[in-house]
Amino acid sequence: MRVLIGGGSGFVGRELTRLLRDKGHEVTVISRQSGPGKITWGELESHGLPPCEGAVNLAGENLMNPLRWWNESYKKDLFSSRIDTTKSMAQAIAASSSPPQSWVVVSGVGCYKPSVTAEYTEDSEWTPFDILSKLVKEWEASALLPENVTKNTKQVVIRSGAVLGRDGGAMKQMLLPFWLGLGGTLGSGRQPFPWIHVSDLAGLIAHALEPPSATPSPSPQVFNGVAPVLNTNLEFTKELGRVLRRPTIFPVPGFVMNTLMGSERAVVLMQGQKVIPKRTQEAGFEYKYPDLSSALKEIVGS
Repeated sequence: MRVLIGGGSGFVGRELTRLLRDKGHEVTVISRQSGPGKITWGELESHGLPPCEGAVNLAGENLMNPLRWWNESYKKDLFSSRIDTTKSMAQAIAASSSPPQSWVVVSGVGCYKPSVTAEYTEDSEWTPFDILSKLVKEWEASALLPENVTKNTKQVVIRSGAVLGRDGGAMKQMLLPFWLGLGGTLGSGRQPFPWIHVSDLAGLIAHALEPPSATPSPSPQVFNGVAPVLNTNLEFTKELGRVLRRPTIFPVPGFVMNTLMGSERAVVLMQGQKVIPKRTQEAGFEYKYPDLSSALKEIVGS
């Protein structure tokens, strides 16, 4: 199978590329620079979709980029980097004489309203209530294919939780304070913390890329890309401290997070949702890292 990956040089993209190549698939990455096994976004727009059986978009400015101040220009980049690239790929698929069998977009669980009681499955209804849920709405809408194309191309949306892995994502900024013994809960620590190991997210995308067994549905299949356990920020903090053998006694107050990150962005860490991967499990997906202990041991190498 040949797979086209938008944003294939990012954290999740590198893991997915490695996995697909290990399985014997060919991978072409769309990135800003051209090179072996790569095309640019400009080439996609001018030459159309290269031959492929599967397409995935992972492109987007990092929401947790510690080097970017939370301001209007950054917010604009968060939207345009996701929506414009997704739209470019969807348009190229729609215009192709031989569209791929599967088209996968990875969005986020930020569409579900934070709550310490509500539980969300893929069937839960939601409406945008803040900037991040508005982003998910526009992002997923920009991926939709015309109905005549969906007769041959399966559409899949994976809503990912916080992606945990060794060389990027949420862990990158967390490990140093924890190593220094300065790790602690964020706010009360009671907020749910939906997460997934990067290997499992890559595995779920690969699973979603498999050719459809029946005529695809005109609307996308949605999968929650989260581990099959419900954890709180406190449980995550304690487990990471245990695996690193470091104390976790310095809670970070909410106002500090709001000041450092901007309150609209800090919501991701200070509040959370109980997200259940009901359809993911029903589809027969098997997790390599189904619980925090196995995931964190792999990441910190103990």
